[in-house]
Amino acid sequence: MSAGPPWPLAYTVSGDDCASPMPLGHTAPLAEAVRDLAELGYDGVEVQVREVGAQDAETLTRTVEAAGLEVLGVGTGPVAAQDRLTLTDPSPDVRRHALGRLLGAARLAGELGVPVTLGQTRGTFLPGLEDVQRVWAERAVRQLAEEAATHGGRLLLEPQSRTSTSLWHTPAEALAFIDSLDVPTGLVLDTHHLDAEGIDAVQAVAGHTGVTGCLQLAAASTRGPLTVGDPRLPALLTALRAGGFTGWLTLEHTQDGDSTRAAARSWTALADAAAVLS
Repeated sequence: MSAGPPWPLAYTVSGDDCASPMPLGHTAPLAEAVRDLAELGYDGVEVQVREVGAQDAETLTRTVEAAGLEVLGVGTGPVAAQDRLTLTDPSPDVRRHALGRLLGAARLAGELGVPVTLGQTRGTFLPGLEDVQRVWAERAVRQLAEEAATHGGRLLLEPQSRTSTSLWHTPAEALAFIDSLDVPTGLVLDTHHLDAEGIDAVQAVAGHTGVTGCLQLAAASTRGPLTVGDPRLPALLTALRAGGFTGWLTLEHTQDGDSTRAAARSWTALADAAAVLS
């Protein structure tokens, strides 16, 4: 088998607590998904979770490690995507439940010794409520970052396009916020969201490698699996190496109806692109 990139390579999977598989990850149940990904050559998984805590770490670890993989990160997308819980909802009860779910994910991640990531669960603004909703979000994310640090982990904040959330759309905006925090925090960069905001992904990676814990990858135009010969992939990998990247790569894209084939295509594309590093 060809050698892949020199950083751990993960694929997005859904935790057993999810109501259904996340559309940008492997569609099989967790135990089946990790076996499939191990056979394809992946190093680990980024697990999307909905309702978990530190008490779930042992079961999750046992399932993933049984396939010879490791958990590289804990994602929180299902909190918003499946239960419509966000940190900016006008309802105090919804905001409280959203934060409670995120704090549980942070404790799980700390128990596993990996970062917890935050994307769309920060929510969207309503006309006339923007200022107070920003305060709600910033206060909650500060608490989340502190909880992650208290349990030995780290929060990674993902700049996302304005179609997903109303705040922190660019790496610069996310950095301006996390620089105000008193605990270690970093970024997740996602090529799809960078593209959607009109940001050159290679330049963004090159300029933020030191604070980036994870780079999420998808095909530029379709958000589907990667393809061999994509000229952006060698440039991204070269930028990561030049910047001394120490995080991991995650494939987060549509599955085109067959997760095994989608994961294989992306692995092969990255292995081919990694030749530029040799």
